[in-house]
Amino acid sequence: MAIPPVLVKTARCGWNWQWLQLMGGLGPADHEGNYRRPAGDHPTATLPAQPLEGRGRDHRARLILGRSCPWAHRTWLVHTLRQLGESLDLLMAKADHQGGRWQLDPPWRNCSTLLELYRHCGSPPSHRATVPVLVDPLEQRILGNESSQLVELLNRWPAAADAPDLAPADLGTAIAEWQELLQGNVNDGVYRCGFARNQTAYNQAESALFAALEEVERSLGSRGPWLCGDRLTLADLRLFPTLIRWESVYAPLFGCSRKQLWQLPNIWRWRQQLLALPGVMATCDAEAWRQDYFGALFPLNPGGIVPAGPELSTLVNSGAPGS
Repeated sequence: MAIPPVLVKTARCGWNWQWLQLMGGLGPADHEGNYRRPAGDHPTATLPAQPLEGRGRDHRARLILGRSCPWAHRTWLVHTLRQLGESLDLLMAKADHQGGRWQLDPPWRNCSTLLELYRHCGSPPSHRATVPVLVDPLEQRILGNESSQLVELLNRWPAAADAPDLAPADLGTAIAEWQELLQGNVNDGVYRCGFARNQTAYNQAESALFAALEEVERSLGSRGPWLCGDRLTLADLRLFPTLIRWESVYAPLFGCSRKQLWQLPNIWRWRQQLLALPGVMATCDAEAWRQDYFGALFPLNPGGIVPAGPELSTLVNSGAPGS
């Protein structure tokens, strides 16, 4: 027997009201329904006061990451490309979907959650227990947890003489211009699409997102192979974590589907080049991305079903039309 239309309408209105309440838990929106990333209170990123050289393994600084977090991914890429493993260890946190927090497994410094570690290091309650976070166990304090600051700090972290400088002074203006465009329209832009409260808010975010990608496409075509020309910089590392997650998460879950990346051939080749750099593939885990996005963002995926996806290397390295 068919469900009466009045019941369908009532159920739909009720679900929409509940959905709006749940979306409020994901992130704030303005009165027009546009998602606004909450401003965070965080410590200014600084190098340790104590020398890094000669420390035993127990006293080495730790960069704590979450595999699914694109902001953490940026710092992981700097750590990898500058080969900082001799002085800075990595520690992986795991997203607890039910508890809504990051778990440390195994525990570190007698802390089993990231929140406990923040409190152990004397962080005030106003500091959200998020990744990435850089911790100095010798000084027992957090050195920073804001990704934009951390990538710049890690670019100054003591490294081998042949480690790349990802923020050369002569490219400072170009890097800053790219980062301003990409952060608002692409990195946050995919979230503004996915977390939009209404069609108008989505349309505005989606238009800005693809306008920015078209600008990237044109620039790579005329100035490539990297965003700032012939040198890889922090600008490229800001964009990569978003675009490497494109087919796995942002296109299917956040509605960023006007174009597939293969329709932007310069971006497609740029992504192939970056993924091929030594160590970069090891920072990418598409299965973890799908598990955490589809599994944790209940308002966007109430059934909790995690879709299958293509093998990442095969997807990225398939030839784009016209390449």
